Amino acid sequence: MVEGKSGIEAFIAGMPKAELHVHHVGSASPRVVAELATRHAGKTKVPTDPAALAEYFTFTDFAHFIEVYLSVVDLIRDAEDVRALTYGVAEDMARQQIRYAELTVTPYSSTNRGIPDVAFMEAIEDARITAERDLGVVLRWCFDIPGEAGLASAEETARMAVELAPEGLVSFGLGGPEIGVPRPQFKPYFDRARAAGLHSVPHAGETTGPQTVWDAIRVLGAERIGHGTQAVKDPALLDHLGEHRIPLEVCPTSNIATRAVDRMEDHPIRQMVDAGLLVTVNSDDPPMFGTDLNTEYAVAARLLGLDEAGVAALARNAVEASFLDGSGKARLAAEIDDYLAGWTARG
Repeated sequence: MVEGKSGIEAFIAGMPKAELHVHHVGSASPRVVAELATRHAGKTKVPTDPAALAEYFTFTDFAHFIEVYLSVVDLIRDAEDVRALTYGVAEDMARQQIRYAELTVTPYSSTNRGIPDVAFMEAIEDARITAERDLGVVLRWCFDIPGEAGLASAEETARMAVELAPEGLVSFGLGGPEIGVPRPQFKPYFDRARAAGLHSVPHAGETTGPQTVWDAIRVLGAERIGHGTQAVKDPALLDHLGEHRIPLEVCPTSNIATRAVDRMEDHPIRQMVDAGLLVTVNSDDPPMFGTDLNTEYAVAARLLGLDEAGVAALARNAVEASFLDGSGKARLAAEIDDYLAGWTARG
């Protein structure tokens, strides 16, 4: 039993997990953010008191979230900042029993602020290798186009993904605002990344309608969909997602924080599951949303009425939808099954 927890929360806290939709800078803990803000005092509006960050991270809408997110990005000024942030994220993951994570990294946001691209790659790779050795957390990268920065950012992100190609890189994504940022314009960059062997995992259907998801699939070759919250509004899209086993990276608390969904009781995760979709649970930008992956599993368990076996099945979805190789998937799925069996045997 995990101290201070009981029942389903204790089960979740100890359960081995994979996470597929979690952002690099957005995962920086209040301690790390406050330390960086202190280091750059006078040059940022980000609070230097960790306790004050909760209020700072209270968003009025998605546009406000992007504004605050970029203010935190601006705290990452050199390669050592990058490495410290990355390793700190891995430490937080280890505490949650996260064994494997595909971390969405937006290198353009840092290289455009003056960090040399090679130094950036070396920093994240050093943190990745050290985290796996010391913490047992396996990190992989999704290089993400910041949609709000336009096609110049797409060109640079694709160049870095293809030409620099750090060992941990497995996928290519697209984040930022959806409104006013149509998916089809990014086709050449996704084509280039896919030709280099990277998987396609764009955000779509978070704050815009089902057409954005269709565009992600048909134009960008999406193999997973980031969020996909609005997909439930199109029965044909639900059928397509189910038939082709295209996973959804669902982030319940994030959707409420950014006002993509009005109330947790209205979250479409139940409709997604009832439609037979491959649903995974994720934390997105956890400290910014006052959450973590354990909390998101507890939210999903409540919304879906899951017991421990149901939660373990949801955790296996993330393993199935991951870009781990076959043996890696088998090992992590077996670890989840063994954990469930041990928990059940204890009664």
